[in-house]
Amino acid sequence: MSVQYYEGIGRRKESTARVRLMSGSGRFIVNEKELEAYFTRFGDQEAILAPFVAAGQERSQYDVTVLVKGGGVTGQTDSVILGLARALVKLNPDWSPIMRKGGFLTRDPRVKERKKPGLKRARKAPTYTKR
Repeated sequence: MSVQYYEGIGRRKESTARVRLMSGSGRFIVNEKELEAYFTRFGDQEAILAPFVAAGQERSQYDVTVLVKGGGVTGQTDSVILGLARALVKLNPDWSPIMRKGGFLTRDPRVKERKKPGLKRARKAPTYTKR
């Protein structure tokens, strides 16, 4: 007997989140920890649960498991939001316009710029000396 789940992959900066959504009792597990234990920063939990609110769904109807790797707190938060929104759209394609309007399906393309030769960082040049 296999469990039916909907999966969404979310990415932001250096972080990748694999979100699995299945019917259940409202458990939200991130890297084998509860949501509240993993994302402790103010506002992150509300932001992560925003796709549920936009779809008009109760969090308690679904179990969510997330495997998130790489990046920092902001990148991981945004990648989980994108992954959850994609999983919800797979569950019900009618929610796609709602998710799109809320900005949950838009992948943020900003990534770290590479270092260029002759520069100290991506854009910082060595100090100019006239002589």
